[in-house]
Amino acid sequence: MLDIRALVERVGPALLRTVFSPEPNTVAGDVVIAEPDQPTTAAGGDLVLGVGVGDVEQAVRLVRDCGEQGAAAVLLKPPVSAEAAVVEAVRGADVALVEVRPGTAWAQLVWLIRAALAGGIRQAEESGIGVADLFRLADAVADVVDAPVTIEDAHSQVLAYSARQDLTDPARVSTIMGRKQPDDVLAKFRARGTFRQLTKGSSAIFVPAQQDGTLPRLVMPIRMGGELLGSMWAVVPGPVSEERATAFADTAPLVALQLLRWRAVADVQRRRTAEQVRLLLDGSDGWRAAASELAVPNEEHRVIAIEMPASDEPAEGQRLAMWEWITRGIGRRPLVTEIGTVLYALVPDQARGGGWPELRQALLSHDLSPRPLVAVGTSVAVTDIPGSRAQADELIGMLRTGLVRQPVAVYEDLWHLLVLSRMAGAATDAGVAALGPLAVLREHDRGQGTDYQATLHAWLRHPGDPRQAGRELRVHPNTFRYRMKRIGQLVEVDLDDPDVRSALLVQLLAERWAQHG
Repeated sequence: MLDIRALVERVGPALLRTVFSPEPNTVAGDVVIAEPDQPTTAAGGDLVLGVGVGDVEQAVRLVRDCGEQGAAAVLLKPPVSAEAAVVEAVRGADVALVEVRPGTAWAQLVWLIRAALAGGIRQAEESGIGVADLFRLADAVADVVDAPVTIEDAHSQVLAYSARQDLTDPARVSTIMGRKQPDDVLAKFRARGTFRQLTKGSSAIFVPAQQDGTLPRLVMPIRMGGELLGSMWAVVPGPVSEERATAFADTAPLVALQLLRWRAVADVQRRRTAEQVRLLLDGSDGWRAAASELAVPNEEHRVIAIEMPASDEPAEGQRLAMWEWITRGIGRRPLVTEIGTVLYALVPDQARGGGWPELRQALLSHDLSPRPLVAVGTSVAVTDIPGSRAQADELIGMLRTGLVRQPVAVYEDLWHLLVLSRMAGAATDAGVAALGPLAVLREHDRGQGTDYQATLHAWLRHPGDPRQAGRELRVHPNTFRYRMKRIGQLVEVDLDDPDVRSALLVQLLAERWAQHG
């Protein structure tokens, strides 16, 4: 247990200064927030914070109420804390007066005092870590604003929440249960322009009640260095006083520091996880230990390769956003790593509690812009994960060149294109392009600007169907027929011979793959 002097010493002179302390020194109890012009509800030994107490009359009244109720101390900010009438009142009420340094956020003070009373500050100093976690900070902010609070990241995922969440509405309950604001709730706030204000502003936003029973919100963006780190959402019964809103806003810098600390810890954990996932993908020494550390279940998995296409946004930022989107709660939170320009996700193949089916549905249904290239290896045992990764890499190469155009390319679904791709690659290595009449068409296309190779390829793909072949080339069927006639005049080739057709198709595929490789 701490007395007032010891508490002030532990929290630190940078924040608190004892103006008056009665003898014997009083033992400190809990922290209570005093409402201006409202009856004080302090109990014996409580520390009463005069949030919003801005004049001498209010301060004197608060001190007298605290004395009658046996409070241990009143905490006020200057200049009220230095007024002679206030000092005289605390002497008469036998209550300690502690001055709170200007610029101190009330939530920070609540947080630190409670940590000190619980021994948290000393433990933190000895261990070199922060004095509390985001949940304790959420409780402190809730005390300041006198309303239940959630602290959320920039993607509306709940990182922490305060007590008293029973005094809310169904939207808040759904948010807490799902650790993220539901899509329908987000849509309502977007429609009201709340997120637009969050993105651009830096002050508290009041959102009135909605017709569906959603209670009012006081929302505060959390920024550091201009970057939006997240936001705080307080469920309030109605418009709040200017003093209370200001006190709520004053907590933002403290929350920003904690969010940065939380993100730094998360980044360290993510880097460690990414290193272990890379061992699994490569099949390198230590992959078994990595699988054990990551708690990879002994069941079949798939490797998903994801590459963001070129856009105005920095590639690193796009990959980070995709990484966070994938791991924000899809299925069993896929294991993700980054190698070069490609993100790799490792997921169980089955849908028990999430896995590849759930991730696939999310990738297909989510409005991702720009749409990424997604290639998926076959389902394999944990021991064969490098093989699934190699398959995903092969498909990513085909997606880059445009030879495959599916939004999600799955290896076993595209076996026919893979056969053609490998056959074309082998043909290129064997130098088959120089054989037969194709070289004549190639030179004619280069010199005259014709498109006879593509015409021949379309004919081989759709023999006897000039309408479908013309549709593929986006030309009229008569134009297609004319081109085929000109090809017959340029080269002697028996297109009725199935072996000739097969050979030409291999050559054309090899050239096409070489051009896009």
